[in-house]
Amino acid sequence: MNASNSANAKKLFPTTQWTHVFSLQLGDQSRREAALAELVATYWKPVYYYVRHKGHDEQSAKDLTQGFFQKMLSSHGVVQKADPARGRFRTFLLTCLNRYLSDVFRTERTKRHMPAGGLVSLETMNWAKAPELVRRSTALEAFDYAWACSLLDKVFAEAETKCREKGTVTQWELFRAKVLEPIRDNVDPPSLEHLCEKYGIPDKATASDMIFTVKRRFRALLRRHVRQLVDSDAEVDCEIRELIALFSRAAAISSPD
Repeated sequence: MNASNSANAKKLFPTTQWTHVFSLQLGDQSRREAALAELVATYWKPVYYYVRHKGHDEQSAKDLTQGFFQKMLSSHGVVQKADPARGRFRTFLLTCLNRYLSDVFRTERTKRHMPAGGLVSLETMNWAKAPELVRRSTALEAFDYAWACSLLDKVFAEAETKCREKGTVTQWELFRAKVLEPIRDNVDPPSLEHLCEKYGIPDKATASDMIFTVKRRFRALLRRHVRQLVDSDAEVDCEIRELIALFSRAAAISSPD
């Protein structure tokens, strides 16, 4: 894709992930490094889980994950072929990942693609410690789930920061305990009576109001983050419904038979 085509595509597809791709294609060194860091932070775990599900052992999966991100930067790599007209970025990324895995399988040149030191810190990654639902799902489900968790982690972190800045730490802790942790861990939420006692809140009505306030802020932040991933406001609700469906499927996978 040449500079003029990239500029035109950027106007038509102003989503955050494609913007990072354009920065990798056309940006200066600092913009390229920032764009790569953001894409790696979002996608290294989905890529690793996907590769692991494809039957590669621990070390091979790590090498292939490193190699794929290095391939993104090569002169004939992923970002040089990126075209927003192909659809959602993560769909495009998966297509490129499958092609990369096929190429490596044919040529067995994994080590040649891997940069010294790597682009991603994978030392602490251990497949045996991956969430059960990731290990029990398909490769595509694991990829999508890890991507969704990465997105929600960003929203969680921003929501917590804003609560702490506003001096509403107790409200955040209530929301985390009653809403976030049960969803993340697929467990039943604690009772409001227990939470009121734990955090010194006078009654359940007050606790409910506090949770609702943070929930409303969280929803607004989630919509803002999702809007950065889609091409129009009309697509936000659809994407959020897909996220909800994804976590519902994940909960079903992780539930005992």
